[in-house]
Amino acid sequence: MLILALYHLRSAESIMNLAHVTQPHPFARFVAILGRGKSLTRSLTLEEAEEAMTMILAGQVEPEQLGAFLMLLRVKEESPAEIAGFARAAQKSLGSTQVGCADVDWSSYAGKRRQLPWFLLAALALAQSGRRVFMHGVDGHTAGRLYTGAALKALGVEPAQKLEQAQSQLAQRNFAYLPLEALSPVLARMMGMKTLLGLRSPVNTLTRMINPFHAPCLLQSVFHPGFMFTHRDAALLLGQPRMSVFRGEGGEIERRPSKPCEVMNVVDGESFEERWPPLLEEPRQPHDEIMDLARLPALWRGELQDEYAIAAVTGTLAIALRTLGAAKDMVSAQQQAEQIWAARDPRQLLAA
Repeated sequence: MLILALYHLRSAESIMNLAHVTQPHPFARFVAILGRGKSLTRSLTLEEAEEAMTMILAGQVEPEQLGAFLMLLRVKEESPAEIAGFARAAQKSLGSTQVGCADVDWSSYAGKRRQLPWFLLAALALAQSGRRVFMHGVDGHTAGRLYTGAALKALGVEPAQKLEQAQSQLAQRNFAYLPLEALSPVLARMMGMKTLLGLRSPVNTLTRMINPFHAPCLLQSVFHPGFMFTHRDAALLLGQPRMSVFRGEGGEIERRPSKPCEVMNVVDGESFEERWPPLLEEPRQPHDEIMDLARLPALWRGELQDEYAIAAVTGTLAIALRTLGAAKDMVSAQQQAEQIWAARDPRQLLAA
């Protein structure tokens, strides 16, 4: 009788344990929304996306769920509402940051392979002119590309190690660069999953929209033109005061001076587009086979004369000034950019 009782007790415990195991994981509903099939699958709402990313950043998701979630989003392609929700969750995960300590948020996640990162000189000239520029990015996730961290070191600019240090650097010298792994280790690991999954994921879009210090001016660039709409509409949903997005050289925020540049803008809840004309007559973009980083400081010091490089710097700077609201139109923005470049201090890169 005792043996029979123990048998029934153990059977009941097994059933209870099985019921516990088969209970849906809280994150499973987000995977289900994205993977129900052609007729039932839909995008997450902004609120659902924020909740999902909050769980991911808090480590409340199983690896299998995360992989499925990212790849389902990849196949569907992330919506503006999803990116806005993810960005909102990422901002909250960073804790309290000093709002207003940066004028410009400048993301750098693509890396360069055809041209040196001339945009860095545009950002540093903007900082030297008095605007506080916060840059964040990755130091490498795709072989064969030159990333911002390495390029800045060649210029003698050391990256910040944490968000608080970046904040201090912005106050002292108007410029700071923070690698993603220091900004958000979880997002950095997710970015690194590209080598595991073989595909980019929505993290590539999300990281560009984090804007940790809530800078009023957000600069964006894409490699695939279709993502311009995603960034623009996500910025509108987030209430970003000013934002511009365009197809930059190699996917970085760098104008291609030999080509027309289509720019999507957001200003105080309204959007509009501008077509910037080429700055150079030569229609073909030269391919830098050497990628010698020594040319970056040489151009800054005036030791190197390179028409393409200077046009890339001033053209990028002009878009930044236009986005900031410092110029009334494209022509005056370019003129002001050329003035700032000419007035830079060639002896130092950062504001004293």
